[in-house]
Amino acid sequence: MQVEIFCDGACSGNPGVGGWGSILRYGDKVKELSGAEGETTNNRMEMSAAIGALEALTRPCEVVVTTDSQYLAKGMTEWVAGWIRKGWVNSKKEPVVNRDLWERLVALARVHRIKWVWVRGHNGHVENERCDELARAAIDSYRAARRQETVSPPNPPAADTRL
Repeated sequence: MQVEIFCDGACSGNPGVGGWGSILRYGDKVKELSGAEGETTNNRMEMSAAIGALEALTRPCEVVVTTDSQYLAKGMTEWVAGWIRKGWVNSKKEPVVNRDLWERLVALARVHRIKWVWVRGHNGHVENERCDELARAAIDSYRAARRQETVSPPNPPAADTRL
């Protein structure tokens, strides 16, 4: 049986606070994952969604990864082999952006047999829409946690000036 992975990333500002969401489906089992980061980009979040899901697999699997990110899908199916061959430089002879995440994806692709599928985003694809909700909720949770960390303690009571 194969594992289906659906993934999406979101960013509030680009760069800005970002979140990712993934759904893993294996037979009748479903698992939702999400995460967030401060100062990041939408592409890094798209990649993190796939990485998070693939890293959750406990053994080598046959996997179909569905994403609305052409950057991720084309990166893994068309571009990455050339980048590796050329020493991680792109067609403009510049260092590949997000190399750290591409290398993690390449390592995961060596463990799993992965088919990458692109779908148009925000087009009614149920799982893609759910992943977007997870990513946006992760952004909200990240911001709420940061707000709590920055709240100052209440002012100490005024000194009693009575004699």
